[in-house]
Amino acid sequence: MAVKVVTIPDLGTVHLYKRRGVRSLRLTIAHDGAIKVSMPYWLPYAAGAEFARSKRAWIQTKQVVTQPLVHGTRIGKSHHLSFIAERGRTTMATRITTTGEIRIYHPHTVQSSHQSVQDAAVKASVRALKKQAQRLLPGRLRFLAGQHGFQYGTVKIKRMTSRWGSCTDQKDIVLNCYLMQLPWHLIDYVLLHELLHTRIMAHGQPFWSEMEAFVPNIQAVRKEIKAYRPILQTS
Repeated sequence: MAVKVVTIPDLGTVHLYKRRGVRSLRLTIAHDGAIKVSMPYWLPYAAGAEFARSKRAWIQTKQVVTQPLVHGTRIGKSHHLSFIAERGRTTMATRITTTGEIRIYHPHTVQSSHQSVQDAAVKASVRALKKQAQRLLPGRLRFLAGQHGFQYGTVKIKRMTSRWGSCTDQKDIVLNCYLMQLPWHLIDYVLLHELLHTRIMAHGQPFWSEMEAFVPNIQAVRKEIKAYRPILQTS
C-alpha cells in the first residue's frame, strides 16, 4: 500500500491510499475526523485529491467539530494541560510530569490556539491517555475477569479510531486509550464486553443475553455509550 498526504484548502489534511485490488475511489472519515481516500494503484494521486475536493460539502457535514485545547483542560482521569509561552524558544516541546501536568512549551510569539501548538498538545494528550490506560485498565480488567470467571491472554493498550476494544480468537484483548475519557461504568461495560468475547465471539442473541447478566441495564448503557466517540475530548 502506498500513501500520500496532501493539504486541501477548506478541508485540511487528506490521506490518499493506493491499494491493490481497489477498483474505484472511496472516501471515508475516521472518528477522529481524518479524511481518507482509497484509490486504485494505477490512478494518479491528483485524481484522489480532486475526488476529495468534489466531496467537500459532504465532508464538512461529517467532520467532528472540536474546540481548541486550552490551559487547564482536563485530560482523562488524572492529567491537565498547561500551555507555557517562552521567550527565545523557536520550537515546540512537551512534557508529562509525575504530578499529572501536560506541559506544552511554545514560542511566546505563537498563540496557544495556533495549529502547530494544538497539534503538539493533542499528541501529548494522547500520550497521557495511554499512560493512564496502561496504569489503570489492565488491573481493572484483571479484577472483572476474576469476579466473573473469565480467562484471557494478553492485554494491550492502543489508540484506535473506530472501536473501544477488541478480542482475538486467541483471547488476546486490545483496549483503546480513549476509554480513559469515559465514565467508569462505561469503561467497565467495554471491559466486560471484550471479556465475554473470550467465550462468545459473535454479536448474536446469546452474546447480548449473557451481557445482560453482567450489566442489568444493558440497553440504557448501550444507548449512553453511543454519545461518545473514540477521539480526544476537548470539552
